[in-house]
Amino acid sequence: MLDAIPSMRLLDIVDILLVSFIIYRIMLLIRGTRAVQMLVGIALIIIIYFLSGKFELQTLHWLLKTFLGSILVVIVILFQTDIRRALTQMGKTPFHKADDTAEQDMEEIVRAATYMARRRIGALMVIERDTGLRDLVDTGHRLDARLRHELLVAIFLPASPMHDGGVIIHKGRIHSSGCLLPLSQSTRIDKRFGTRHRAALGLSEETDAIIIVVSEETQEISLVQHGQITTFHDEKTLTATLKELLAPRKKTARWKTWLPLLRRHEKKA
Repeated sequence: MLDAIPSMRLLDIVDILLVSFIIYRIMLLIRGTRAVQMLVGIALIIIIYFLSGKFELQTLHWLLKTFLGSILVVIVILFQTDIRRALTQMGKTPFHKADDTAEQDMEEIVRAATYMARRRIGALMVIERDTGLRDLVDTGHRLDARLRHELLVAIFLPASPMHDGGVIIHKGRIHSSGCLLPLSQSTRIDKRFGTRHRAALGLSEETDAIIIVVSEETQEISLVQHGQITTFHDEKTLTATLKELLAPRKKTARWKTWLPLLRRHEKKA
């Protein structure tokens, strides 16, 4: 294998990098969804297929061979949602993050969180990023409404039929409400944190989502990401943190810095 390295062409390296990038993007798309379990099940069927052939289990081998003969159709049926999402994202430019949230949207989230904290209204708001949350969306009520702090407050009022569970925010819109989040099984969670914080931690351990939790008991606002809870006591700090996480500064493209230098060079010539 090492002998083949000197004979590798530049196109071979590009080919390997492209395949690696495609596999990486597919892993990001299916992470945190039921597609992972489906892929594991298909992998087990393939392993059993080869083992049945090796040990001459003719009937089982024939059945699995027939099934695997139409595996492409099975994959399209099982993963139609994920394939649709992947094809949609292919049309997006790779130079801008899909999870960038407009400054106005962040202000709406912060205003709703601070309003509910002052009035002891519990809330759980999930900002979706790269990892798809389709499985969680299916457990709640689909809204697809414009992101407004008044609507967020109305959803989490104790008298509202949708106040239980979390709200999922996707691309500046309230996608769904009343969604059930997976509870964290960690034993190191502070005892003062309740079910909402445990649900936020559970989701953050499986996805890259940013979760805002409002505690009705302590009137605290917490930001949960990657299994970590950060508590905020003022609106400015929370806004600044969200801007840093969701709206990173965009670097100037290199061609924009090279263009003036080329023009100067042409003038001198």
